[in-house]
Amino acid sequence: MISKKDLPDCPVATTLSLINSKWKVFIFQRLQERPWRHNELKKSIAGISQKVLTDSLRSLEADGLVARKILGEKPPHVEYSLTPLGWEFKSVLDTLYNFGLRYKKLIDA
Repeated sequence: MISKKDLPDCPVATTLSLINSKWKVFIFQRLQERPWRHNELKKSIAGISQKVLTDSLRSLEADGLVARKILGEKPPHVEYSLTPLGWEFKSVLDTLYNFGLRYKKLIDA
């Protein structure tokens, strides 16, 4: 999780720092559907590299937005899902999505 001393003064900048790459937004979109295993996520997000996915998931987990669960299978698998805080963040992404739709309609008109 980002320490309080490292957070920007501006609340909008704080929010943007949580999704500081396009890949985190795509990861969030997938995790809103259901919990995913690492390799499933990689296959479902076109163009994302293994390193970027791993780094993004670790960052989202450290920020308290994504939970990592080790499944007791042989061999062990890991599953990622949104935390309650991550589900709260959904409304932020929904607002961005809806604005993008409205903007595209305006530009097309």
